[in-house]
Amino acid sequence: MTAKATRQYVYTDAAIASLNGETGWSLIDEGAIAIEKGRIAYLGKTDDIPETLAGFERISVGGRLITPGLIDCHTHLVHGGSRAREFELRLEGASYEEIARAGGGIFSTVDATRNATDEELLAGALRRLDRLLSEGVCTVEIKSGYGLDRDTELRLLRIAAQLAGMRPVRVSKTFLGAHAIPKGMDGDTYIDEICLPALRDAAVEGLVDMVDGFCETIAFTPRQIERVFKEATRLGLPIKLHAEQLSDLGGARLAAEYGALSADHLEYVEDRAIAAMANAGTTAVLLPGAFYFLGETRKPPVEEFRHHKVPMAVATDSNPGSSPMTSILLAMNMAATLFGLTPEECLRGTTVNAARALGLSDVGRLDIGGTADLAVWDVTDPAELTYRMGDAPLDRRVFGGVEC
Repeated sequence: MTAKATRQYVYTDAAIASLNGETGWSLIDEGAIAIEKGRIAYLGKTDDIPETLAGFERISVGGRLITPGLIDCHTHLVHGGSRAREFELRLEGASYEEIARAGGGIFSTVDATRNATDEELLAGALRRLDRLLSEGVCTVEIKSGYGLDRDTELRLLRIAAQLAGMRPVRVSKTFLGAHAIPKGMDGDTYIDEICLPALRDAAVEGLVDMVDGFCETIAFTPRQIERVFKEATRLGLPIKLHAEQLSDLGGARLAAEYGALSADHLEYVEDRAIAAMANAGTTAVLLPGAFYFLGETRKPPVEEFRHHKVPMAVATDSNPGSSPMTSILLAMNMAATLFGLTPEECLRGTTVNAARALGLSDVGRLDIGGTADLAVWDVTDPAELTYRMGDAPLDRRVFGGVEC
């Protein structure tokens, strides 16, 4: 533990949205939060700080808001190349098929990623990660999926792991080998010869925390995804799933059957699958950036998630093809304006529920004894974080008790 991590101090005179209740902000006015050895040692009123903390350094934040550190629970940060030209062609009226014939689509990113050096991939991922950190993110999930061969998939996971050693951030690494079917190969052959062997190798190397897949008409069938889930289960790895983004193939029901941590996108999910997710404790991860960027019109059924008490997380889906966004605060604003989430749901979606989507229990809320990941904001009302557009009013970020 570093000297900075052993520092004992108390933020005082704060508005604290701890989110440690089941609903509401759990707001403490004129609050204080004490940090010792990377953990929260006190949470309450400034006037009630116990004598046992008399030796702690006191730092007034002048009425600023303190929240849990934010969590981006769905990203594809490590990749090569850009799809800006493809974006331009689409706006000029080109169809998806025309773009694909011109070398665009996911396979242009796969080619660029395979051809990039590790140094180039790392530099690009760091730029994107730094944008997230500047908006109070303390935990980020990063997927593979732009290799579609064993060596590149493992490279992407190694680079994701490397990021955690270069920045003060927690990285959850997700194997997304079942992202797309390579040209000239059928889905079953790809699962047999590349995806599952690469997953096993990633597990042996300790590179994977979770396993994901893309269940969609343009990707893998539920039967093929189930084979990936069975192998993940055998390896003792939790699962997630891209499901019901463009159609209803039953991916969310399959995810629930396997006790998935989350099902993500969910624009076309139906009520029976939502009930199954509720019973399984599967979190719904909403990705408004992709919805906005692709000009979709079918919204995820937020009211049904509320009715069934399915937790809703919000994430950037940062990726080059459908959501080239590195702003978690913009994702929150989009979730409110496009999907109708309340500001409280948006903040819970990037803290408490995002932690659930990653299987994490020690972050996402502020509790005595919990990990001291938090964000201090130059605002006083937590609704400001969803309300503002293009503004990141972060005063300071604290990761594991250390100011960043």
